[in-house]
Amino acid sequence: MDALFLIIAGAAAAGFVNGLAGFGTALFSLGFWLQVFSPVQAVAMTLIVSCATGLQGLWVVRREIRAQKRRLLRFLIPALFGIPLGLLALGLIEPRPLKFLIAGFMLVYAAFFLIRRKLPHFDRPTPAADAGIGLLGGFLGGLAGLSGALPAMWCALRPWPRHETRAVLQPFNVVVLAISAAFLAVQGAYTTELLLPLAIALAVAVATAQIGIMTFKRISDSAFRWLIIALMLVSGLVLIARELF
Repeated sequence: MDALFLIIAGAAAAGFVNGLAGFGTALFSLGFWLQVFSPVQAVAMTLIVSCATGLQGLWVVRREIRAQKRRLLRFLIPALFGIPLGLLALGLIEPRPLKFLIAGFMLVYAAFFLIRRKLPHFDRPTPAADAGIGLLGGFLGGLAGLSGALPAMWCALRPWPRHETRAVLQPFNVVVLAISAAFLAVQGAYTTELLLPLAIALAVAVATAQIGIMTFKRISDSAFRWLIIALMLVSGLVLIARELF
């Protein structure tokens, strides 16, 4: 029962946040699922759930994706070279360091958005920096399903409306995580033991992603920003406290 609760709680949190922000499935699911599964199993589940919930959100920003295809490709093409490196690192990492990595990203993300207005913003195109962020996003996607964390912070420094930002993050995440999942499938990560937990997680995450999408449509840019900050900050602190105490 404890394992079932952790699977459902991780899926519910991850689905809602992915529906709300277009990324964040790994940040919110792995803290729960690493209590039950090995890193490879937990990440394998996260990748599938991320893709399933992410596909729903693509429809919300379909016009912006078509209008900004070149911008998206500046991030996505370099990411393809980072994915295999991340998957290689995944086979070497232990659960506890991975939990601290997840918690660290949550706290850094929350702190970043708290001070974002004081940081420099970039109106001009930055193709080299976009490519570098895309490469790192691909690496983190293969390692832990964290493909959206760095691109989200980088896109926040651009003068793009939230729909345009999401039009980069959502398809970027879906493609990177789908490729990562395909690599893990070839390596045999999706065993029969994982099928039932994955089915439960998918059902819960897809349902809660709809709640996240509805929330995204109804709140202002300012409320959206503060909600993401609060979710990241509280979740990161809870995850660290659970490991330390």
